[in-house]
Amino acid sequence: MSGLRPNAFVGKPKAPTAEELAAELGPAKSVWDQLIARLAAESGISEQEWNSYSQKAGWALRLKVKKRNILYLSPFHGGFSVAFALGDKAVSAACQSTLPKRVLRIIEDGRKYAEGTAVRFEVTTAQDIQAVVKLASIKLQY
Repeated sequence: MSGLRPNAFVGKPKAPTAEELAAELGPAKSVWDQLIARLAAESGISEQEWNSYSQKAGWALRLKVKKRNILYLSPFHGGFSVAFALGDKAVSAACQSTLPKRVLRIIEDGRKYAEGTAVRFEVTTAQDIQAVVKLASIKLQY
């Protein structure tokens, strides 16, 4: 996970406003919106909740289905990172999928925790959306 950019809202006591989020994301705001819309339309991932686990970590948008956490989006200047915790079956399915090689490498190198394998990568263009949607679909299946 090294090389990821810092969260844009580190130390901010309240979740970012729509205006603050748009200013930080810049041109990637349209990618953020497209991703959220596709996840809702294609996978039913529509419940959203802003969380900050520490001032050091900053804010992240948690996307859920019912009470199940599916993924997290963390904004930074000009883009955002996406994070998943994948169980063993989801990791296996992802490794056998048609995900881009860079994403497969991140999954294979992911650190294992009790919650699952940590998978985190940056999203800056609309081309990155498909990998996120596919990984979210795999997570929902397993």
